[in-house]
Amino acid sequence: MWLLLLTSPRLIMFDEVDKLNIATERLELVPLTSQQLKLWVENIPALENELKCTYKAEPMQGYFHDIVKGQLNSIESDEENYLYQSFWFLIRKSDRVVVGSADFKGAPNQYGEVEIGYGLGKQFEHNGYMTEAVQAMCKWAIEQKAITHVIAETDIDGFASQHILERCGFTQYRSGETLWWRL
Repeated sequence: MWLLLLTSPRLIMFDEVDKLNIATERLELVPLTSQQLKLWVENIPALENELKCTYKAEPMQGYFHDIVKGQLNSIESDEENYLYQSFWFLIRKSDRVVVGSADFKGAPNQYGEVEIGYGLGKQFEHNGYMTEAVQAMCKWAIEQKAITHVIAETDIDGFASQHILERCGFTQYRSGETLWWRL
């Protein structure tokens, strides 16, 4: 295993299969491979065993389940860009509990933008986990050659998400039925 130290308390690690993990003060951000994403959709206990963690984040059901299945299809058709297609688990270091997940919603567009999305398990809200994770993922994204901006969409009444983006340095650049933000 190789380690590459970045500025501030963030550490990036490459493991044996060249998978990228981002470590923050309290979290390990783990991008799921296509096989792990499939396990998340079909067999959470097997995924917990593989990652040596306990899943307590968003319930894998309904609309969220459909989103994750869609991302799995995206990875399978574009494995080269899996870091931009997959979900990243937010694993709390102290007890290996998955508190939430985040993703880039596809490879960079022609303007060098990637869109970030995220969610936490209800019991983990208001602890700063998502701000910590979004800051780290955006820092990583902006350091990539093909990316010039990270963008995000929030509901007009999605005040918690809006505050996270503001704390991470995003500014609102468009409004309509939803609000769009850019870093």
